[in-house]
Amino acid sequence: MASILLLHSMYGLRPAVNDAAGRLRAAGHEVHVPDLYDGRVVDAPEAGIEIKEEIGRDELLRRAVSAAAPHADHGLVYAGFSLGGSIAQNLALADGKARGLLLMHGTSDLADDVSTELPVQLHVADPDTYEPVDWLNAWYLRMRRAGADVEIYRYPGAGHLFTDPGLPDHDPEAAERAWAIALDFIADL
Repeated sequence: MASILLLHSMYGLRPAVNDAAGRLRAAGHEVHVPDLYDGRVVDAPEAGIEIKEEIGRDELLRRAVSAAAPHADHGLVYAGFSLGGSIAQNLALADGKARGLLLMHGTSDLADDVSTELPVQLHVADPDTYEPVDWLNAWYLRMRRAGADVEIYRYPGAGHLFTDPGLPDHDPEAAERAWAIALDFIADL
């Protein structure tokens, strides 16, 4: 069993995030799902970007750190969707007790001095306007150079947030395949 901090996308804490938490709980894991947007949920990317910018990156990170703190002593698996993946990556790389990092649809830049042996799994659309191929290739190389054990799964033809049935990006086949792989990844940590 893993203890997982699951972070939502720029759309807020949508039903798909709670459904994902339910999948993880059904597999026997403890899942913590903080609401970094204080109850605000949107359906359009522009509105999500507006909220993200209003709150600010530093405040979003502070909120995520506060949500992780009560559980971090147990060795969290950090996970997130798009923006939440970016934040999860930052938290996981700063947490020496982290057990793993599951990224759904999003990554973040990393400092040159990062060193980690963290197992990392990324699920991403191919192509993805938010995660272009050149960026992903550079990200992969930097993560490997840092010592991370990285797996990337690409889903041709899927939209950016293909695991969210409430968004136009949804791809049921890709979502089911991603979740099967992700559940195996977490079970092995």
